[in-house]
Amino acid sequence: MTQLAMRSADDIRQVEEVPVSERWTAKTAYQLLCQTASDLPQRPAVSFQIKSGPKDKAETLTWSTFCGRVTQAANLFRSLGVGENDVVAYLLPNTNETAVALLGGATAGIVNPVNPLLDAAQIGAILRETGAKVLVTLAPFPKTDIAEKAAKACEIARNVEVILEVDLKRYLSPPLSWIVPLIRPSRTSGHGAKVLNFNTEMAKQRADALAFDEPDDPDRVCAYFHTGGTTGSPKVAQHTARGMLYNGWLGKALIFSRDDVLICPLPLFHVFAAYPILMCCVASGAHMVMPTPAGYRGDGVFDNFWKLIERWGVTFLITVPTAAAALMQRPVNADVSTLRYAICGSAPLPRETFQKFERDTGVTILEGYGMTEATCLVSCNPPQGERKLGSVGLPLPYTEIRLLHCDGEGNVMSEAGPEEVGEICIRSPGVFPGYCEEARNKGLFTPDGFLRSGDLGRLDADGYLWITGRAKDLIIRGGHNIDPAVIEEALAAHPDVAFVGAIGQPDNHSGEVPCAYVELVGGATVTGPELMSFAAEKVSERAAHPKYVEVLDELPKTAVGKVFKPDLRKMAITRIYTSALAEEGIEAEVSVVEDKRLGLVAEVKSDAEDAAIDDVLAEFARPWRRPG
Repeated sequence: MTQLAMRSADDIRQVEEVPVSERWTAKTAYQLLCQTASDLPQRPAVSFQIKSGPKDKAETLTWSTFCGRVTQAANLFRSLGVGENDVVAYLLPNTNETAVALLGGATAGIVNPVNPLLDAAQIGAILRETGAKVLVTLAPFPKTDIAEKAAKACEIARNVEVILEVDLKRYLSPPLSWIVPLIRPSRTSGHGAKVLNFNTEMAKQRADALAFDEPDDPDRVCAYFHTGGTTGSPKVAQHTARGMLYNGWLGKALIFSRDDVLICPLPLFHVFAAYPILMCCVASGAHMVMPTPAGYRGDGVFDNFWKLIERWGVTFLITVPTAAAALMQRPVNADVSTLRYAICGSAPLPRETFQKFERDTGVTILEGYGMTEATCLVSCNPPQGERKLGSVGLPLPYTEIRLLHCDGEGNVMSEAGPEEVGEICIRSPGVFPGYCEEARNKGLFTPDGFLRSGDLGRLDADGYLWITGRAKDLIIRGGHNIDPAVIEEALAAHPDVAFVGAIGQPDNHSGEVPCAYVELVGGATVTGPELMSFAAEKVSERAAHPKYVEVLDELPKTAVGKVFKPDLRKMAITRIYTSALAEEGIEAEVSVVEDKRLGLVAEVKSDAEDAAIDDVLAEFARPWRRPG
C-alpha cells in the first residue's frame, strides 16, 4: 500500500474524501492480524529480550507464529468459559506473551490490561469492577512482586476463576534458567482460583483457526483500559474493535511500512504501546521490539539503548519526555543511522530537550496527542510537512476537533473563536462509547457526540493544535496521571490543616511534579517540610508524594469557597522559574499571566540577555516572554 500524504490540513481533507468505511476491510483486530500473517508469514512481528545487553538472548515471533499464538490464546480463553462479554485481564510487564494476551483476550472476549505498578488493593478493585473471569500474570520470579500482588488482588476480586501464569525463566539462558526455581518466592493462589501455566495450556490448543465463531461487529466492546492514573480510583474505559482498527490504519496509511522496526520500551498496559504501536504493526507488518520486561525502567536499558537501536536496525523510536531527557544524558555510542523518527507523546516535550535530541541524534521528533478515551490517537505533527515546535500537530484524518466552552452538564455554551483557547472536544472513529461506570459519563459528551477531553487548547491558522492547559486537575508526571485528590485528602487528615490545593509544578525532567499549598487552622504552627513528611506516610504511591508544600495565610478561593487552582499554578510557575534563573546567576522578576492563545505564560523582567534566559527556561514546558 502506498502511504498517504500528510503535509498539511489540505492533504488531510483530501484523504477524507474517501469514506472511512472504505479504508479497511477487517472488522476485528484478529481478522487484521490474519491478513498480515497471510501476506507476510515469515517476516518478524514481535521480539522480546529479558535483559538489556545488545547481545543478550531474544525471542522473535514471525507474523505466522504470532498469529498462531494469538489463535491458541483465544481458543484457550474460550475453553476456560470466557464468552464474548466476559473479561480476560492481564497483569504483566512487557513480554511476547503480553502482546499475545492482549489480542487473544480481545478476540475471545474483552481484554483488560492492568498496570502492575498499582498496589494490590487498586488492582483488585479494577478486577472486581470489570468482572474479570481469567487473569494472566507472572509466575513468581526474583526482583518482581507481581505474583504476590496478583494473589492479594484475587482475594479482593473473587470473580477471578483462573490464573494463567507466564514463567519468565524460559527467556533466560542456562545456567540461570535452572537456578531461578531454587530462589522463586512462594505465594498462594489467592482465593482458590485454578492456577495454570499459560504457555503449557496454550500449546494444547489449535493454532490454525479459531475453535469458535468470532463476533465481527466492529462496534463490539473488546477492551477495557483503566485511566485516571497510578493513584486515586481509576476509571475503566471501553474500547471497540473499530477504535483499534482505526489506530492501526492510521499508522499503516501515514507512516509505517512492513520494513520498519519500532523499539517500544513503553508498557503494553498503556494505550500508547497497545494501539499506536502494536496495532499499527499489526496493520502495517512492521516489527515491534520490546527491550526488557520493564522497558525504560529495566536495568541497563538507558545505558545500552543506542546499541539496541543498532542491534535491531530500529527505524522508529517510541518515547516520552522523561525518557528522551534521560537518553540525552548518555552518549550516542552506536550506529543509529537506521533511525528515521522518534515519536513522542504523553506530556509536552520541553523545547531544550527537543532541540538537543534532534541535534545529537540527527533524528526527527514527531510530537502527538492522544488519550485513552479516544483509543489514543488524536493529532500528530506531519511526517512530510511542517513540524511546529510546541504544537501537537494536525488532527489526524477522520478526526474532528472543536474548541468549545461547555458547562458542567456538557452543554455547549459557545465555540472558541480563531486562535482562542477552548476545551478540546473530539469526534472520530476512535472515540470510545464511555466508561463502564455510567455515572462517570455524565457531561462527558456534547449533545452532538463530541468527547470533552478536559484539555484546553487552540487551533492556529494552519490547523495545528496547541495544548495550553487542562480543564481537569490531573497532575501529569512524566506521563503518569496523578489524582490531586489523593494528596489533598492525605494532607487534610492532618489536624492542623484547614484547606489544601494540590497541583503540578513545572519540572525540567518530568514535565511537572506534585506540590501542595495549605491553609492552617487558627493557631497552628506546622511547617511545609513537616507536612511533606506527613503526606509521604499517608500517600501510598511514591509518584504522588508532593515535592513541595507551602503554608499560606489563606488559599485563593472562588466565590463559593472552592480553592482556586489557577492562582496556585501561577504561584508555582513563578517560584520555579525564579529559582531556576537564580541558580544560573540571573536576577529576574517573574510573574505569570493568562494568555488568550497560549494559556499560562511567564513574563520575565531582567537585565539578562534573552538567550541567557532562554537557555534556562527552555527546559520547561510552559512558555515565557518579556512583559508588554
